[in-house]
Amino acid sequence: MKQALLIIDAQQELIEGNDQEVSVFQKEKLIENINLVIKKATESDALIIFVRDTDVAEGKGEGFQVHSDINQPADSKTFDKAATNSFYRTGLKEYLDDHEIKHVVIMGCQTEHCIDTAVRTATVSQLDVTLVGDGHSTTGSSVLSAEQIINHHNKILHGHYNVDNFSMVRNAEEDLFQPQHDTHR
Repeated sequence: MKQALLIIDAQQELIEGNDQEVSVFQKEKLIENINLVIKKATESDALIIFVRDTDVAEGKGEGFQVHSDINQPADSKTFDKAATNSFYRTGLKEYLDDHEIKHVVIMGCQTEHCIDTAVRTATVSQLDVTLVGDGHSTTGSSVLSAEQIINHHNKILHGHYNVDNFSMVRNAEEDLFQPQHDTHR
Protein backbone atom coordinates (compact mmCIF):
# COMPACT_ATOMS: atom_id res chain seq x y z
CA MET A 1 0.00 0.00 0.00
CA LYS A 2 1.31 3.43 -0.92
CA GLN A 3 1.32 5.90 1.96
CA ALA A 4 2.03 9.52 2.81
CA LEU A 5 2.85 11.54 5.89
CA LEU A 6 0.90 14.79 5.93
CA ILE A 7 2.30 17.45 8.28
CA ILE A 8 -0.09 20.36 8.51
CA ASP A 9 0.75 23.92 9.61
CA ALA A 10 3.90 22.99 11.54
CA GLN A 11 5.11 26.53 10.95
CA GLN A 12 7.55 28.57 12.99
CA GLU A 13 5.19 31.32 14.14
CA LEU A 14 2.20 29.05 14.69
CA ILE A 15 4.17 26.67 16.93
CA GLU A 16 6.17 29.35 18.77
CA GLY A 17 3.46 31.99 18.94
CA ASN A 18 3.88 35.72 18.41
CA ASP A 19 2.85 39.04 20.01
CA GLN A 20 -0.84 38.13 19.74
CA GLU A 21 -0.83 34.33 20.08
CA VAL A 22 0.71 31.93 22.60
CA SER A 23 2.72 28.89 21.54
CA VAL A 24 0.97 25.57 21.07
CA PHE A 25 0.64 23.08 23.91
CA GLN A 26 3.78 20.98 24.52
CA LYS A 27 5.57 22.37 21.47
CA GLU A 28 8.85 20.59 22.22
CA LYS A 29 7.14 17.19 22.37
CA LEU A 30 5.21 17.99 19.18
CA ILE A 31 8.42 18.78 17.29
CA GLU A 32 10.14 15.68 18.71
CA ASN A 33 7.25 13.47 17.59
CA ILE A 34 7.08 15.06 14.13
CA ASN A 35 10.79 14.35 13.65
CA LEU A 36 10.34 10.76 14.87
CA VAL A 37 7.51 10.14 12.41
CA ILE A 38 9.43 11.79 9.55
CA LYS A 39 12.22 9.27 10.21
CA LYS A 40 9.71 6.40 10.17
CA ALA A 41 8.12 7.72 6.96
CA THR A 42 11.52 7.88 5.29
CA GLU A 43 12.31 4.32 6.36
CA SER A 44 8.93 3.18 5.02
CA ASP A 45 9.35 4.98 1.66
CA ALA A 46 6.22 7.03 2.37
CA LEU A 47 5.79 10.39 0.69
CA ILE A 48 6.37 13.31 3.06
CA ILE A 49 4.12 16.30 2.51
CA PHE A 50 4.00 19.63 4.33
CA VAL A 51 1.05 22.00 4.19
CA ARG A 52 1.52 25.64 5.17
CA ASP A 53 -1.24 28.10 6.03
CA THR A 54 -0.83 31.43 4.23
CA ASP A 55 -2.48 33.21 7.20
CA VAL A 56 0.52 32.37 9.39
CA ALA A 57 2.98 35.30 9.46
CA GLU A 58 0.98 36.83 6.61
CA GLY A 59 2.35 34.12 4.33
CA LYS A 60 5.93 35.34 4.33
CA GLY A 61 9.25 35.34 6.14
CA GLU A 62 10.73 32.96 8.66
CA GLY A 63 7.50 32.73 10.65
CA PHE A 64 5.69 31.28 7.62
CA GLN A 65 8.26 28.53 7.09
CA VAL A 66 8.17 25.00 8.52
CA HIS A 67 9.54 25.19 12.09
CA SER A 68 13.32 25.37 12.06
CA ASP A 69 13.67 22.40 14.45
CA ILE A 70 11.70 20.09 12.17
CA ASN A 71 13.88 17.90 9.96
CA GLN A 72 12.19 18.66 6.66
CA PRO A 73 13.59 16.31 4.00
CA ALA A 74 14.85 18.00 0.83
CA ASP A 75 12.62 15.78 -1.31
CA SER A 76 9.42 16.51 0.64
CA LYS A 77 6.54 18.20 -1.14
CA THR A 78 4.97 21.44 0.14
CA PHE A 79 1.49 22.82 -0.51
CA ASP A 80 0.26 26.24 0.62
CA LYS A 81 -3.37 26.72 1.59
CA ALA A 82 -5.60 29.71 2.21
CA ALA A 83 -8.43 27.75 3.87
CA THR A 84 -8.74 25.56 6.95
CA ASN A 85 -9.02 22.54 4.66
CA SER A 86 -5.66 21.26 3.34
CA PHE A 87 -7.48 19.73 0.37
CA TYR A 88 -9.29 22.90 -0.73
CA ARG A 89 -7.76 24.38 -3.92
CA THR A 90 -4.26 23.11 -3.11
CA GLY A 91 -3.72 20.21 -5.51
CA LEU A 92 -3.11 17.90 -2.53
CA LYS A 93 -5.82 15.37 -3.43
CA GLU A 94 -4.67 15.21 -7.05
CA TYR A 95 -1.07 14.72 -5.90
CA LEU A 96 -2.12 11.86 -3.60
CA ASP A 97 -4.19 10.30 -6.40
CA ASP A 98 -1.31 10.63 -8.89
CA HIS A 99 0.89 8.69 -6.44
CA GLU A 100 -1.87 6.13 -5.72
CA ILE A 101 -1.84 6.91 -2.00
CA LYS A 102 -4.44 4.98 0.00
CA HIS A 103 -3.28 5.74 3.59
CA VAL A 104 -2.23 9.05 5.12
CA VAL A 105 -0.64 9.66 8.50
CA ILE A 106 -1.63 13.12 9.75
CA MET A 107 0.05 15.40 12.30
CA GLY A 108 0.56 19.13 12.93
CA CYS A 109 -1.52 22.11 14.05
CA GLN A 110 -4.14 23.16 15.06
CA THR A 111 -6.17 20.27 16.39
CA GLU A 112 -9.70 21.67 16.30
CA HIS A 113 -9.29 23.43 12.97
CA CYS A 114 -6.95 22.16 10.27
CA ILE A 115 -6.23 18.73 11.76
CA ASP A 116 -9.89 17.87 12.35
CA THR A 117 -10.82 19.08 8.87
CA ALA A 118 -8.00 17.13 7.18
CA VAL A 119 -8.95 13.88 8.91
CA ARG A 120 -12.60 14.20 7.97
CA THR A 121 -11.91 15.31 4.40
CA ALA A 122 -9.40 12.50 3.84
CA THR A 123 -11.88 9.81 4.89
CA VAL A 124 -14.54 11.09 2.47
CA SER A 125 -11.83 11.24 -0.20
CA GLN A 126 -11.31 7.46 -0.09
CA LEU A 127 -8.25 7.55 2.18
CA ASP A 128 -7.62 5.65 5.38
CA VAL A 129 -6.18 7.96 8.03
CA THR A 130 -3.89 7.43 10.97
CA LEU A 131 -3.98 10.49 13.19
CA VAL A 132 -0.89 10.69 15.39
CA GLY A 133 -2.52 11.20 18.79
CA ASP A 134 0.58 12.76 20.32
CA GLY A 135 1.53 14.48 17.08
CA HIS A 136 -0.95 17.34 16.87
CA SER A 137 -1.40 20.39 19.06
CA THR A 138 -3.25 23.63 19.60
CA THR A 139 -3.72 26.48 22.04
CA GLY A 140 -6.49 26.62 24.62
CA SER A 141 -9.72 28.53 24.21
CA SER A 142 -12.00 30.35 26.63
CA VAL A 143 -13.97 27.10 26.96
CA LEU A 144 -11.40 24.27 26.91
CA SER A 145 -7.70 23.89 27.62
CA ALA A 146 -5.42 22.78 24.79
CA GLU A 147 -5.03 19.40 26.46
CA GLN A 148 -8.82 18.96 26.63
CA ILE A 149 -9.19 19.88 22.95
CA ILE A 150 -6.49 17.38 21.94
CA ASN A 151 -7.93 14.58 24.12
CA HIS A 152 -11.46 15.26 22.83
CA HIS A 153 -10.36 15.06 19.20
CA ASN A 154 -8.33 11.91 19.77
CA LYS A 155 -11.48 10.33 21.23
CA ILE A 156 -13.96 11.44 18.54
CA LEU A 157 -11.66 10.88 15.55
CA HIS A 158 -10.63 7.35 16.55
CA GLY A 159 -12.93 5.17 14.49
CA HIS A 160 -14.44 8.11 12.60
CA TYR A 161 -15.66 6.57 9.39
CA ASN A 162 -17.37 7.27 6.12
CA VAL A 163 -18.52 3.78 5.09
CA ASP A 164 -15.37 2.60 3.26
CA ASN A 165 -12.56 4.59 4.89
CA PHE A 166 -11.96 5.67 8.45
CA SER A 167 -9.47 7.13 10.87
CA MET A 168 -7.55 5.57 13.70
CA VAL A 169 -5.58 7.36 16.40
CA ARG A 170 -2.17 5.91 17.24
CA ASN A 171 0.89 7.39 18.94
CA ALA A 172 4.22 8.37 17.40
CA GLU A 173 6.09 5.45 18.99
CA GLU A 174 3.89 2.92 17.16
CA ASP A 175 4.56 1.46 13.72
CA LEU A 176 2.33 3.99 11.99
CA PHE A 177 3.23 2.85 8.48
CA GLN A 178 1.83 -0.60 9.16
CA PRO A 179 -1.83 0.49 9.09
CA GLN A 180 -4.33 -1.53 11.10
CA HIS A 181 -7.50 -0.43 9.35
CA ASP A 182 -8.14 -3.77 7.66
CA THR A 183 -8.27 -5.58 11.02
CA HIS A 184 -11.30 -3.44 11.92
CA ARG A 185 -13.31 -3.54 8.69
